Amino acid sequence: MFKKAVEAKAHQRLSGADRKKLKRTLRDRFPTASDADIDALLPPKTEITVAKFQNRAHVYGVEGGFPVFFDVDGRGTEIYPTVFALWKVPELMPSFMLKGGEVSRFVIGGADLMFPGISVAAEGLPSFSAGEPWAVKVPGNPAPIAVGSTTMSSTEALKAGLRGKALRIMHYYRDLLWESVEGHYVPNAGFLEDAVFEDPSFLSSNQPSDSSEGAADGSDAQQSGINNEDIGESVNVNDVVSERLAASTQNYSENAAEEITPDVSDLKLSENVAATESNTGHNSLSTEGVDSHLDRCLLQALHTTVKDKDLPMPGSTLWSNHVLACRPSGITLDIKKSSHKKLSKWLQAKSSTGLIVVKEDKYKKEAMLISVNRAHPDYLSFKPEKRPVEKVDQAGDSAASECLSQKVLEVVEVYKSSVHVKPIFASVGADTGKLYSASEASDIVFKYIEKENLVKQTNKAIMVLDATLCDALFKGAIKKGSTYPTEIHKKDLGSTFISRMQAHHIVTRGSESAVRKGALKTVQIVTERRQGNKKVTKVSGLETFLVDAEALASELQKKFACSTTVAELPGKKGHEVLIQGGVIDDVARHLVEQYGIPKRYIEFLDKTRK
Repeated sequence: MFKKAVEAKAHQRLSGADRKKLKRTLRDRFPTASDADIDALLPPKTEITVAKFQNRAHVYGVEGGFPVFFDVDGRGTEIYPTVFALWKVPELMPSFMLKGGEVSRFVIGGADLMFPGISVAAEGLPSFSAGEPWAVKVPGNPAPIAVGSTTMSSTEALKAGLRGKALRIMHYYRDLLWESVEGHYVPNAGFLEDAVFEDPSFLSSNQPSDSSEGAADGSDAQQSGINNEDIGESVNVNDVVSERLAASTQNYSENAAEEITPDVSDLKLSENVAATESNTGHNSLSTEGVDSHLDRCLLQALHTTVKDKDLPMPGSTLWSNHVLACRPSGITLDIKKSSHKKLSKWLQAKSSTGLIVVKEDKYKKEAMLISVNRAHPDYLSFKPEKRPVEKVDQAGDSAASECLSQKVLEVVEVYKSSVHVKPIFASVGADTGKLYSASEASDIVFKYIEKENLVKQTNKAIMVLDATLCDALFKGAIKKGSTYPTEIHKKDLGSTFISRMQAHHIVTRGSESAVRKGALKTVQIVTERRQGNKKVTKVSGLETFLVDAEALASELQKKFACSTTVAELPGKKGHEVLIQGGVIDDVARHLVEQYGIPKRYIEFLDKTRK
């Protein structure tokens, strides 16, 4: 999961609702964990931050502390604790015990865990299902060194003779999540000083003898990376690991049997982790500092990303897609910690200075950026930084664009033989179970015309109807008592014949394809009002166009900076996406631009407008 270098695209604090949702997800994911365990990792009165990475992973942590959980795809279905969290609460999740240091070398190198490397207790293999989160431990140490997901159930494992892959490793000690996040969350790395190397085997096996005291001291120092007086004391993990890795690399070239893995089994935590964590510093901005950063970020956005052609623009879009994208690296902006407290008040304050023009949308109840005064003194005096500016939702949109470039939507209307036209198909020897395009279906009826010589001699544009063709085209469609036609114009023959066939649609997106019988159902987008003045937008019918409701909800959540949920439609097959706010036009535009759904297949209904 974190073998390659990853870069965080966005950092933000979780709202109160998102905090509760995260804790509910954790309780469902880890049923054996108590509320005290979860509160120990995510204290109730501290800010929780989320870092969103390019590979769609979300990393959660306490602001100013270390990361505690990570979500593989950002949907909450595959969430795991980090090694940091398991050091603090080792029994948060079940764990496999390795047979020894030989196996741990491969695990901390990024390899998946195989069943032959697991130490099975006398009572037998523990019970587990496929896809469950499990940790990895080494003998004699409660601190896990890796986390992952089981690839099969315990029953399947026993049937396979405990062979094959047991655990797909997601995160391990000293991987790039550790390296990349370590510097951002814990700049002083204070909590790492609580991790110590206590090697009992070192005490017994490395005591120097009288005859070779000097040589033994030198050898022990080279192999262990620490002096004898450091045994049992707290040392910095980064320094020890770096020294031991360097020593192991040097020894490996001389003797392949030298391993660094025994040191991993000696990783332990001291009892004052919580005290050290509470002392981890974090520099927060003052109210004046937040106001100053807001003004600079707004001017930077007006110079670089806000174009006149994009106006008018909702205030929430200006904030999430432009202002936040222009903040300096490592700075977290929170409008609630400014002197304005609310986004609308801040925008109105900037409007009163003449820099921008802001009006409130009476339908959406939201401040809208109408225009920018690019002749304003503040705008002219500001010199924008020459640095690449990326929108906050670029990670989601760029990934979606790359995916959609390979999965372009294609809708093809096709037709199948019906009971009315089967005699025509049988006469020309056409397959009645095959799907035909409009032109192919027209060719069949014209072949019948040619075979039976039904072209009128005096007018080549008129087709004479025999009994078989007349029944195929008009039987059941003509009212009783009316006279059946005896002729039909050539230009009307094809369309009339096709209308008597069964209509189908082939919907294709990339390598995925589906055949829909009958007329193609449209995507329904409805905005309605709930509880007071709150609005919610509902989107259904996505399955018709092979759109994943969960993926769309995740994209819209990032794009509109709002909460989204996916619900199963009652009594129907399919799902419905619920988006907070009245964003009916924006959702329709997203479906057209990002998913290629034609506008004629999208229906709108805004119940909030009178």
